[in-house]
Amino acid sequence: MRKKRVLLLSEGFGSGHTQAAYALAVGIKQLNPDIQTRVIELGKFLNPVLGPWIVSAYRKTVSKQPKLVGMMYRTNYKRSLNRFTQLALHRIFYTHTSQVIAQLKPDLIVCTHPVPNAVVGRLKRLGLNVPLYTLITDYDAHGTWTNAEVTKYLVSTPIVKRKLMAHGIPPARIEVTGIPVHPTFWTTFDRNEIQRQFDLKPMPTVLVMGGGWGLLQDNDLFEYMARYRDKVQLIFCVGSNEKVRGQMASNPLFQHTNIKILGFTREVSKLMDVSDLLITKPGGMTCTEGLSKGIPMLFYEPIPGQEEENCEYFIRNGFGEMLDSRQTIDKWFTLIQEPYATVQFRRTLMSKRNQQYNPEQCSRAILQMMQ
Repeated sequence: MRKKRVLLLSEGFGSGHTQAAYALAVGIKQLNPDIQTRVIELGKFLNPVLGPWIVSAYRKTVSKQPKLVGMMYRTNYKRSLNRFTQLALHRIFYTHTSQVIAQLKPDLIVCTHPVPNAVVGRLKRLGLNVPLYTLITDYDAHGTWTNAEVTKYLVSTPIVKRKLMAHGIPPARIEVTGIPVHPTFWTTFDRNEIQRQFDLKPMPTVLVMGGGWGLLQDNDLFEYMARYRDKVQLIFCVGSNEKVRGQMASNPLFQHTNIKILGFTREVSKLMDVSDLLITKPGGMTCTEGLSKGIPMLFYEPIPGQEEENCEYFIRNGFGEMLDSRQTIDKWFTLIQEPYATVQFRRTLMSKRNQQYNPEQCSRAILQMMQ
């Protein structure tokens, strides 16, 4: 008997969309090994020259002109991608999408980014007969995620469900599942073993993440953190941004045995387990990973738009706080030096997590459709 197949389509505009696709694929396989999954970043896969160039241009816009990104986000908030845009995407960027789908023969397509979602939606209007699930990877519901051909939306919270309903989506087509994270974030690793692996000391530890692109811009705050280096261990994850990594490594303030500067790593789950505080840009995936670990979070420099909405959700629900001053650093860097307070706070966050988030729910929603 032919195994059922799930095709997960993403795009490389930030790492979170593709991370969510891989996390969902692994979660599905763990629950049902007989399901075949395939993750594709469609633009890079079909156009390996133009695709990365467009992503690079977007990355530069985000880092250099975040206010412009926010203005565009808000201006088009209630609008789905119009038919002309969808046609242009299909003609210019994804002319072979239908061939890929025909070759892979999926029983279900899951999109974790609005662009492949729009392209598959157009193919469905042209006759493609495959269910289309859309996984929204933030704690907001921008209009570009919506199109009439989506079979079901998988969303992070009831708030996002209400926002989709305000866009005109029937409630029966929306399921609150949470954003999936890789199963490594479902488990707890041995703290002593992690410390040995990364040459870390058994002392209060702060993990600082710049997102998949390593966008760490506020040098003053980070240099101020480094002044705690005798009392607090600092791990900076700068992602793929080698320029930032080089600048920090050459700064005398960061040249200390209690400061680690890491590039891209697949060990974020372990680093969260060994850390007492997470300082991060509020991307939907990173925040959900922090939620799954029950680690307190400080958010800095949210990109106007979806990251601001992510921030609002996690702060409102008691999982984090905005990092907007040196006083915030003083408060939290002092708190994590008190072992009892640190343990109690993390237990509280784990209890909240268990009430609000089931890491298997998104995978189970897919498997239920496949039955």
